[in-house]
Amino acid sequence: MSVLLTEIENNVLTISLNRPEKHNALNTALTQALLDALKDAERDPQVRAIIVHGNGKSFCAGADTTEFSSLTPDASDQVLDRADLTTALHLSFSKIAKPIIAAVHGNALGGGAGLALACDLVVMAEDARFGYPELKHGIVAAVVLANLVRQLGQKKAFELVAMAEPVSGQRAFELDLVNRVCPAADVLGEARIFAEKLASWSPVAMATTKRTFYRAADLALEEALAVGRDANVMMRGFSKP
Repeated sequence: MSVLLTEIENNVLTISLNRPEKHNALNTALTQALLDALKDAERDPQVRAIIVHGNGKSFCAGADTTEFSSLTPDASDQVLDRADLTTALHLSFSKIAKPIIAAVHGNALGGGAGLALACDLVVMAEDARFGYPELKHGIVAAVVLANLVRQLGQKKAFELVAMAEPVSGQRAFELDLVNRVCPAADVLGEARIFAEKLASWSPVAMATTKRTFYRAADLALEEALAVGRDANVMMRGFSKP
């Protein structure tokens, strides 16, 4: 059985994490498959928007800790390769020019929470469990911290990782980490509404909007305005879709 399933409809690619028996925990195979699927989507002209969700009871329960026993200091190359793969996956979401929507239900914990926040937009079930429980297991929330701190701010972000207690989807919405909350049964449908709206825009204009947004997000004002100015000049040459 494939660890990842994909389907294209109305220019929307739905990527389904498919390890339901493991609550879609991210082992190396699933992490690589997701990264490959995102890269393929970037090159596919049929795809104008992307939904990421999880089959079964959860979105993603985080890293598959059963792999940790083999990732020891004695296997330093494997440890580095796995860390590089995780980092590459999280970076790819902002680098891909097409909008990505997370459809989150059940558990979105640790690496799963990080996966949701890496997406451009998040639709989450009201009763989802979102958080960073790594300290409870004697491990560290690491790569996932970069997006969390940028989107939530230091005090609230540190509380989430230091207390290691999940919050509900409704609380994640109140913290401005989520765009929409709804009943779990409606999550995928709500995400599709977002995706089909975004897929209807000019692909060039949408891609330029996303690239400009992420370039400007972490820059000082003068540099961010320069990025916007460049996009402004570029869009004069846009043709209608």
